[in-house]
Amino acid sequence: MTNDTPADNLVTTWHTLPSGQPYTVKAGTMVLREETFTDGAFDGHKAKAEMFVTAYTLDGADPLTRPVTFAFNGGPGSSSVWLHLGVLGPRRVVMGDAGALLPPPYGLADNAETLLNDSDLVFIDPVSTGYSRAAEGEKPDAYHGFTGDVESVGEIIRLWTTRNGRWMSPKFLAGESYGTLRAAALADHLQTRYGMYLNGLMLISSVLDFITGDFNPGNDLAYALYLPTYAAIAHHHGLHGDRPLAEVLREAEEYAGRDYLWALARGNRLSAEERAAAVATVAALTGLSEQYVDQVDLRLEHIRFFTELLRSRRQIVGRLDGRFTGWDADSGREQFERDPSMSAIVGPYSAALNHYLRAELGFTSDLPYEILTGRVHPWSYKEFEGAHVHVTSKLSAAMRDNHHLRVHVACGYHDGATPYFAAEHTFAQLRIPKELSGNVEFKYYEAGHMMYVHEPSRLRQSADLAAFVRRSLR
Repeated sequence: MTNDTPADNLVTTWHTLPSGQPYTVKAGTMVLREETFTDGAFDGHKAKAEMFVTAYTLDGADPLTRPVTFAFNGGPGSSSVWLHLGVLGPRRVVMGDAGALLPPPYGLADNAETLLNDSDLVFIDPVSTGYSRAAEGEKPDAYHGFTGDVESVGEIIRLWTTRNGRWMSPKFLAGESYGTLRAAALADHLQTRYGMYLNGLMLISSVLDFITGDFNPGNDLAYALYLPTYAAIAHHHGLHGDRPLAEVLREAEEYAGRDYLWALARGNRLSAEERAAAVATVAALTGLSEQYVDQVDLRLEHIRFFTELLRSRRQIVGRLDGRFTGWDADSGREQFERDPSMSAIVGPYSAALNHYLRAELGFTSDLPYEILTGRVHPWSYKEFEGAHVHVTSKLSAAMRDNHHLRVHVACGYHDGATPYFAAEHTFAQLRIPKELSGNVEFKYYEAGHMMYVHEPSRLRQSADLAAFVRRSLR
């Protein structure tokens, strides 16, 4: 028995790529249903949520050979707008870049480099983001947590794949930020729950282990893993003179990977000379004063760093992208009030998305499209009670079971939310046989968390993602 209310609400439109190839878009909500029981008796297949998807399929392609990529962002609480209109989809935001932002209302242009050239695309907004909502009479809390989120996104992937006859298509997941943690968990969940094996994961601004960004007392690892990113941001703002970025990063990585961790672990056992040497090195790498580094006991928390770095100029730098600068109401504040890089991008993407869905894809709704919402909080990590949040074991298991699963990791040197050195550390901990290590590739860009807002990075990243899809089919 199925409760037929509500029903899917998908709008179909037809378009053409810059290359001349026609494609079809279906945008709207798919009903997420669950089998429900009372005292062991089957109650029916009841609607629990309505999840918003935007699906792009190339006309006339063979579904047996045509890949499909399921994409989402992170947060938790983010819609899929960033990957959708930033790098993967056939239309993209035009907003300028750090130091040269365009004024409102910004722009929307064809994306000749869209991944649709090589793969069909399905963008998924988790419950309470975008236009996705709990069904009438249902509570969204069940989806505001690690397991509920993975299971609901996995069910939409299963439904779309089944209804569109795509079980024999090569399949990929593309996630950004928390979406990388979701994608890694989904790779294992889809295999074990549905027997759905994937060809590849595209992990953009990856964070699979939260301990790498945990600045709480007792965890010195985060301070070391962020150090190369601090050095990159300092370099961008002219605090390393004319030294090449590669040279600065190499020095920072070498120090962070060995001597810095040793110095932090030694604590008050450091001699005065050893401490002075550590203070001088950290200050030189990060562009901060030796006095400040000494005052914070060699431990640079990231928001404090972004607030302190350009204090002498009365500026703050971005967390999502350290290339961006801004002003705070109080230039003596210890931690900035708002991230200037987020402030720079949320307006262009909001305007473009709200225009695009209604004017070009024909989907209308009076609900606000939740670009990035706090309504999903508190987010539940009850599965990790007593431990830090991590999915490296799930990704390792998925790769061991499916030795054809390939992983692409994209990193921005100026990303202060998910640092590249932390991603390298995490992937070095995968429990996979040596012969599978070649299934993981890293690509780096001189930009931040959404590296595609930097035009040279967008062009290179688009080519890298397309090459990854093609290479994973061999």
